[in-house]
Amino acid sequence: MDPERAQRLYVSNNPSDHSKPNYQAQIEAKARTDTRFAEACEGVIDFKQVKYRSSVGDLDIPAYLFQPLQKRGPKGHAALVWVHGGVHSNQSETMFPFIKEAVDRGYVVIAPDYRGSTGYGEAFYQAIDYGGYEIDDVMSAVDYLKTLPHVDQARLGVIGWSHGGYITLFTVFRDKTPFAAAAAIVPVTNLVFRLSYKGPSYQREFATQARIAGLPFEKRDLYIQRSPLYSVDKLHVPLLVHVATNDEDVNFVEDQQIIDALRSRKPDLAETKIYVDPTPGPVSGGHTFSRRVNPQTLQRDDSPEQRDSWNRTWAFLEWHLRPYEDRSKTTGTKREK
Repeated sequence: MDPERAQRLYVSNNPSDHSKPNYQAQIEAKARTDTRFAEACEGVIDFKQVKYRSSVGDLDIPAYLFQPLQKRGPKGHAALVWVHGGVHSNQSETMFPFIKEAVDRGYVVIAPDYRGSTGYGEAFYQAIDYGGYEIDDVMSAVDYLKTLPHVDQARLGVIGWSHGGYITLFTVFRDKTPFAAAAAIVPVTNLVFRLSYKGPSYQREFATQARIAGLPFEKRDLYIQRSPLYSVDKLHVPLLVHVATNDEDVNFVEDQQIIDALRSRKPDLAETKIYVDPTPGPVSGGHTFSRRVNPQTLQRDDSPEQRDSWNRTWAFLEWHLRPYEDRSKTTGTKREK
């Protein structure tokens, strides 16, 4: 036996077999992100950090809340739940220009750091539950939005990238969903395929999670359950999905599967687009093609494909959520002109 190869292939389901990250460094990085958000929002967005209880009942979920400075009356605003990506990551300040565009269009935006996110210490980090409780954490943001009388519960949307796109898919691949529309960009879609394709170094992120504790060949039903591809038939609200052929993270061979499934089985609800070798973003080639932002200025670093993707995304959400409508001015069944 080749011991070196055996070590590379070995995937433990015991978290203690793997090195721990620097939690203090993560906390300090998160503090810098919080400061940058606050500075960028000053004078243009009503920004604050909030917490709400996950519907699972075991954790308080931290979140950023971005709102227009001037609020409309009851049910005056549509809202978006903004879901970050990464197996372990957090809301990044580089999303600021796009969040500002959403707020400028009339949306209230809540951006949760669901369990497993970085910057909140070891216990929160190790609570990661990919495709499990994290979805409940994100959907529980709706409970917080219910405390804001100016948010119209009939005009809620959800949007996410990569792993955030994966969560977004699961929030609408349910028998019941609070969302009227969803946008999933370069989403993870098939864990059964993905873990095989990526190999042991990636598999270790999953095998050590408490509510997974194994690999697809050991937990077949669980991985099927946690792969959005196999729940496409549950979709009953409008969904936009954009993918890239030069994606080096969620490779096109994975995302092509869900594009084909949506086009064949949900053509009346799914709006899909494949970007062929778009101008790469800062990470993983086409994986971040629509998240090109100057990290110093927090301004968009547009490419033609980024502009096109965002134009289509805003138009899609506008069509279904009507963020420009101030429904607090509705009288009876007739809206004021």
